[in-house]
Amino acid sequence: MNKTVLALAATLALSALPTFVQAEEASPLSFNVGVFSDYRYRGISQTRLQPAVQAGIDYAIPGGFYVGAWGSNIKWIKDAGGNADVELDFYGGYKGEIAKDVTFDVGVLTYQYPSHKLATSPNTTEIYGAVSFGPATLKYSHSVTNLFGFTDSKNSGYLDASASFDVGSGVMLAPHVGYQRVAKNSDFSYTDYSLTVSYDLQGFVFSGAVVGASTKSINGVKAYASPANGKDLGKVGLVVGVKKTF
Repeated sequence: MNKTVLALAATLALSALPTFVQAEEASPLSFNVGVFSDYRYRGISQTRLQPAVQAGIDYAIPGGFYVGAWGSNIKWIKDAGGNADVELDFYGGYKGEIAKDVTFDVGVLTYQYPSHKLATSPNTTEIYGAVSFGPATLKYSHSVTNLFGFTDSKNSGYLDASASFDVGSGVMLAPHVGYQRVAKNSDFSYTDYSLTVSYDLQGFVFSGAVVGASTKSINGVKAYASPANGKDLGKVGLVVGVKKTF
């Protein structure tokens, strides 16, 4: 659940050319690959607090439209008694400008878990809308299916606010806070938060993030405890990684 979810429609930087040669247009196609110490999505570990390898592809369609796909290894489906060990996301949307420094982004995203074999399907589809002003973004995602295997959870919603600040010398600072409402399963609703510091070194982005989620306890057990070992999958932790886009 990509939540770095998500890199949408990134483009390659133009190379400097002599003035007498016409500059080539940036490629609308981009790829990304990354390795992380944990895969956290909306504050909850998808890999039982263990490492993840992730990759994606994005295509920017002329006029502001975009499509993309992304994937990662996971553990939570097998821990829940299913069979899938991979998450595949597919998305598409439209970006535009409302006014100077104010942009919007709307689209649809589906999370797929091939051959999951769970009684209640974890496959989830959301529609989303976001508004950005300068470095800050406010986004809302609304599920049009059940949410990640929760029974009767259609129309769940996730509201989050984030920002990205350039603090100089290639270092970026990104705070985030969000609230996941799980429809008709209120014990599993929660707030998540993170603070990420990243550094771009010749196209390789190294990052470190403090991530956590304020989840409820049900009969003394955390709502998002791993069935495999009982660990709280939303506990505060440090996630480090490196990502390359090309």
